Amino acid sequence: MGRRAERVDETRERITEAAVRLHTTVGPSRTSIASIAEAAGVTRLTVYRHFADLDAVFDACMAHWAAQNPRPDADAWRAIPDLEPRARRAFEDLYGWFAEHTDDLEPINRDLAAIPASARARREAASRAQADAIVIGPVPHPGPPSRRALAVARHLVDYGTWRSLAVDQGLGKGEVVEVAVRMLLSVTPEDHARDEPRGRRSSA
Repeated sequence: MGRRAERVDETRERITEAAVRLHTTVGPSRTSIASIAEAAGVTRLTVYRHFADLDAVFDACMAHWAAQNPRPDADAWRAIPDLEPRARRAFEDLYGWFAEHTDDLEPINRDLAAIPASARARREAASRAQADAIVIGPVPHPGPPSRRALAVARHLVDYGTWRSLAVDQGLGKGEVVEVAVRMLLSVTPEDHARDEPRGRRSSA
């Protein structure tokens, strides 16, 4: 029984790794159960024995890839007290990670509409958490974050933003980081006051 369980696990891992290769090369929109089965050297029925559908395969695929290529640690950024050095460290880490993994990330981001809604939601939540760590900083923090600063930070931590500046426009790593830091600083901390309701601001 132990050896049989090992074989089952090995087959599932082989299928998952085949899906990773396809998702990070041809992309999710061009990946089918049949192509995964062929890449893994198994039958379609075997794939279905391990995964209910393509969404389940994608979830396993992305979990496997993420475990091997973890995102930068947002807690390390949050520990930096001042916004500018915190933002600079965050964008250096994150943009360096994008650059390192762009070959794998590009097909996934190109085919976002083809990935499961649950996977898109997890991806968006991870990006929001990173952006919030940059803007909010150490806990406890002095007050509610600027709405504009959060919006800009969430834009800046997106792969598409980095790609536009670094790949499409050809800016170097240091230039992209500097642009991101300056953009974020341009909407904070002054926006804290501007974002308060008029009544609260006038009564202060």
